[in-house]
Amino acid sequence: MPFTPDHDLDLLFPTEHIPADVRKQLPPELHIRPLASSDYARGHLAILSVLTVVTDPGEAAWRAQFDALRAAPRTYYPIVIVDRTSDRIVAVGTVFVERKFLRGLGAVGHIEDIAVDKGQQGKKLGLRVIQALTAISENSGCYKTILNCSDSNIPFYEKCGFQKKENEMAKYAPTDRAHTPRL
Repeated sequence: MPFTPDHDLDLLFPTEHIPADVRKQLPPELHIRPLASSDYARGHLAILSVLTVVTDPGEAAWRAQFDALRAAPRTYYPIVIVDRTSDRIVAVGTVFVERKFLRGLGAVGHIEDIAVDKGQQGKKLGLRVIQALTAISENSGCYKTILNCSDSNIPFYEKCGFQKKENEMAKYAPTDRAHTPRL
């Protein structure tokens, strides 16, 4: 599949939000951009499966989720790195902006779902995704950017400028209700 330029894509947010210095640090065969409405076909879910079990909801449901993210402007910023030779996604990540009542109605950026194709690991793509997402968070006015990670990933995130702080707690919904919204 030939590489699809940004201007031919339906992107979730403007490309200008991704810093030029991050773009310049990628090898020429790779391109970083916002998630596009056609990225289901470029293997978006396959890259996410590096993190956890990914259930494929089908393209129509994936697109409905894309549209739901778009319906909350200035909130969700999923990005992808695409291999220009194959037009396939090789890395992903998202930052979402939580608006707060504290800190003078401040905002916090939450980084989620950082994943790099196993064949592309070791090329600093995760670092570039983190740099881009952190810049988006800061340029959105967030007073801090946070993320959760496994203990084994702490050294990577420390290299990205993050500090270990406090603890994460989780409570999972019962499996029979986890995917059924009730509100």
